[in-house]
Amino acid sequence: MAKTDTDVKESLPEFSRADYGNYINGAWCEAVSGKRGDVYDPGIGDVIATVPQGESADVDVAVGAARRAFDGGSWSKVNPRDRSRLLLRISEVLRRDRDRLAELEVRQQGKALAGALWDVEESAFIFEYYAGWATKISGEVPPIGPDALSVITKEPVGVAALITPWNFPILMAAQKVAPALAAGCTCILKPASDTPLTSLELGRIAEEVGLPAGTLNVLTGSGSTVGMDLVRHPGVDKISFTGSSEVGRTIMREGADSLKRVTLELGGKNPSIVFADADLEQAIPAICQAIFFNQGQVCGSCSRTLIEESILPQVLDAIAEYVKALRPGYGLDPETTFGPLVSRAHLETVSGYIRIGREEGAQVAVEGALPEDERLKNGNFVRPTVFSSVRPEMRIAREEIFGPVLSVLSFRDADEAVALANDTNYGLSAMVWSGDMGKAIATARAVRAGTVWVNDNLQAPTEALWGGFKHSGIGRELGQAGLEAFLELKQLHLRTRA
Repeated sequence: MAKTDTDVKESLPEFSRADYGNYINGAWCEAVSGKRGDVYDPGIGDVIATVPQGESADVDVAVGAARRAFDGGSWSKVNPRDRSRLLLRISEVLRRDRDRLAELEVRQQGKALAGALWDVEESAFIFEYYAGWATKISGEVPPIGPDALSVITKEPVGVAALITPWNFPILMAAQKVAPALAAGCTCILKPASDTPLTSLELGRIAEEVGLPAGTLNVLTGSGSTVGMDLVRHPGVDKISFTGSSEVGRTIMREGADSLKRVTLELGGKNPSIVFADADLEQAIPAICQAIFFNQGQVCGSCSRTLIEESILPQVLDAIAEYVKALRPGYGLDPETTFGPLVSRAHLETVSGYIRIGREEGAQVAVEGALPEDERLKNGNFVRPTVFSSVRPEMRIAREEIFGPVLSVLSFRDADEAVALANDTNYGLSAMVWSGDMGKAIATARAVRAGTVWVNDNLQAPTEALWGGFKHSGIGRELGQAGLEAFLELKQLHLRTRA
């Protein structure tokens, strides 16, 4: 039998504000076991914080708190106007604390400061956007005849477990927390073990703005324990997960016994298609940004570039110049345009794929530099790498590397380009570059992906939607679709004539 919140709280050790604690039921606490884990700065390799290492008992406490906040009505029965005001207040605090949060994001994740500042700004807008939706959740009245009235309403799905990745920690947390709260759900936010700090800061902000206890709980720990316990827990109604396709499949299996509602935003091996009539002055920087931004640690990153044969040498030369101009370094250095990978383990994974590409016979068209600063010698830096002469069957052309490794293939015509683009188990995003808008749109419509950018790259507006086909996921986030993912439909049938 699971321990109650009160039972466990009596056994919690004192939480020291010198390091982070979990935020559960409106209070800061240690893990029940007292275990803590280190958080590293990937640029220099030093420990910058410790956080609790949650286990099953902590999951029980967090789910119990969220369950009571939902079933008892401290959140689900809050007036939508009041929910909206609280989300707007979170947005205001995020903007107020933007600089500090962005610096913390750089220190735990490694990205360049400009990107981290944008992440916090967009996170603030996400809360602002869904604050507007909180007062606009409406149903419908279908015509069913003169003897009865049918009213279709939308209700919050219940307790939502939100499991976020390490590449955009605060942004991905906002993309899940804001619509869940707007819908009236209560939440347990489980951040990635490598990058939990800005998610815990969301707990601080929730406390400051006065969210009712148990409405938002932030629980740290490993994905294999805390994450999977949340997936299996009978008190959790909804799972929203962003991460690898492999873990996504496991979540579907593990959540099946309790028929969890799931939204899965998973991996991608995304193509960019470059026709000979493209505006290369725009296309080349966009192609490079789509693979080297955030060191390629982007699910929508276009890691396969498909180039029309007649312009292949020209495009490869231009990509090489872009790579040579990248400035590797520490994320808080304003001159840095290329930071470290998030962890030593991920560095080994990406380095392994670079070795595999060489072994498979692909040619290294260009590889970038490593930082010269001696202080960064223990950072998780890898050379940005471009492979040419890549064949479709090679592993570097088929498997998600999630790093700054670009595979270049060529095509003869639009039909071959579409066939190559669709020759993958994934279907998250794609790019099409052409000066012929008719050809560009026809190609974009033929590519099997959730988002296709035409003469643009990596745009994922909060007001639109995001999600993938095939092994890239189930469901959609952002926009109205992101809100609907946390709602259930109910019909009220009323007899009007005796």
